[in-house]
Amino acid sequence: MGYAMAKNLRAKIPATDTLVIRDVNEDATKRFVQETRETARSSGAGDDTFKVVVAQNAREVAEQSTVMITSLPEPEHVKNVFYCVLRNGELPALEQDRLFIDTSTIDPASSKELANAIHTTRTGRFVDAPMSGGVVGARAGALSFMFGASSQSGELVERVKSILLLMGKKAWHMGPPGTGVSAKLANNYILAINNIATAEAMNLGMRWGLEPKALAELVNTSTGRCWPMEVNNPVPGVVEAAPASRDYEGGFGISLMNKDLRLALAAAEESGSPLALGDKARSVYTAVEEEHRGKDFSVVYKWLQGQSEK
Repeated sequence: MGYAMAKNLRAKIPATDTLVIRDVNEDATKRFVQETRETARSSGAGDDTFKVVVAQNAREVAEQSTVMITSLPEPEHVKNVFYCVLRNGELPALEQDRLFIDTSTIDPASSKELANAIHTTRTGRFVDAPMSGGVVGARAGALSFMFGASSQSGELVERVKSILLLMGKKAWHMGPPGTGVSAKLANNYILAINNIATAEAMNLGMRWGLEPKALAELVNTSTGRCWPMEVNNPVPGVVEAAPASRDYEGGFGISLMNKDLRLALAAAEESGSPLALGDKARSVYTAVEEEHRGKDFSVVYKWLQGQSEK
């Protein structure tokens, strides 16, 4: 997702601004530089106006940036990046606070820890801004962000929104630091449960003799309507654009859903919040991931079919 987000940033920020990038995948970095250079040339811009710099590490990105945006898989990766920035002394001074916007989905405790580290060292302002919309939304610049940032400064909130809207279509301020990731995990907990329920209902209906498209159409105009049924239907052929119709390739990976559910359960336990369906859903996603690693999380439907054949 970071690749597509960076492409939107380069296309939408002023031509005179420099985009500094860093990725451990060197091939992806080279491809990004080549693609953006070709795009600039096709629009009539010369190489002298092509402003993309490849940094060697996260610290270099921070040193050369007024805004640093991170998109990483797990809490440990996010912490490694930010402590790499912090452990090497003060950053060059700026006229306004340097912004650190983390769009990763991590646990609230880790996000608050990083916000505290950034703020107490006066390194800048940390914003947790996980996103929804997947790879398709990232490419289209149609992501939805939910972010946590101090509301004491309305100027900060508006500044963050203006940056996020370069990569998405919506940006909700949820409250102080940590509330962005909390909102994302709450949303994805619902998504995790709905996805399993949709797969079960479709499997059940079809075994009763119902035609899948007819069943989906009925549900989508009734009280069972939800995103996994309407947009990401798990039955091949029901929604042509859904991953299920291309052997569950692309979309939101089963491992990512399993990770988000794990984080939601851990955060719920920390806050003393009961989740009656959480442990069962986690066991389902763990089993599905073992059999269908790399597939979209709607592959739960295919796994269910396999269970009934055993």
